[in-house]
Amino acid sequence: MQREIDRFFSETKDSFLAPYHDTLNGALTKHGRQHGRSEEWDAVLTSVPLCPNFSEFAADTVAVGDPDTNYTPALEAFLPWRKGPFQVGNTFVDTEWRSDWKWQRIVPHISPLPGRQVLDIGCGNGYHLFRMIAAGASMALGVDPTILFNYQFALIQRLSAPNAAYLLPLRGEHLPPFALFDSVFSLGVLYHRKSPLDHLRELMSFMKPGGELILETLIIEGGPDAVLVPENRYAKMANVWFIPSPLLLENMLTRLGFMNARTVDVTKTTSDEQRTTDWMQFQSLHDYLDPDDPAITIEGSPAPTRAIVRANKPA
Repeated sequence: MQREIDRFFSETKDSFLAPYHDTLNGALTKHGRQHGRSEEWDAVLTSVPLCPNFSEFAADTVAVGDPDTNYTPALEAFLPWRKGPFQVGNTFVDTEWRSDWKWQRIVPHISPLPGRQVLDIGCGNGYHLFRMIAAGASMALGVDPTILFNYQFALIQRLSAPNAAYLLPLRGEHLPPFALFDSVFSLGVLYHRKSPLDHLRELMSFMKPGGELILETLIIEGGPDAVLVPENRYAKMANVWFIPSPLLLENMLTRLGFMNARTVDVTKTTSDEQRTTDWMQFQSLHDYLDPDDPAITIEGSPAPTRAIVRANKPA
């Protein structure tokens, strides 16, 4: 994983991010975490020969590695795999989430990515970073504090042709207010933040004047005052704090100074999109819903529905 951090600093030393290297290094020193299995995972990574000659990011299944090589033992060391799918050598990694479906919902509604500098907050193992690079982004930087996801990304990059996708083990709130990115993505993060307004302000601070925000989050039906604040858990998740209606979310963005806030997609999450697989064998969406009424969660709240909202920072 450290190799990926070092690659980021080496390859961006002459970029628009160079003035922020000291700040980012300080954040990594202060907030970067080790994992109890880091030594084991480092050994797995170094045991996988570099394969920089092939990768395909444009297809729904991100493909890397020698197509004739079996990387299954290394992949299994980094279970569970939640975001994907991936084809790694001759092994298909059928992840919990069909992240390609989310990407298909997003792409028709965003500014074309060729030449854009992109930031993805809470990006998981970087599946969408690879899709952003394939769509033409000149750089796709992601942050996610989950160490396992960073190792998964490091394995995929070890088997990829050189590219400008990077992942740092940080949270969005650890970043400086760059005000440098053309497009900022926050996909599945807002409801995990105790203060959604603070998260939205952070996102604006990362954007260039005129930059675009692409926000995907859980929502509920209702008017401009509708919001769900779970009493305890939501779909068995303890870290869900705030689920607004699309109209309330648009109003929040407008009040904070964003322009052109508009909901471009609303989709109910189904057990075809999020499910248990051989690569993620824990409970998934099916287990989070009421067994007698899949329209509600096990706690009695409306079942998960997600919206994609676009907005712009004033020019």
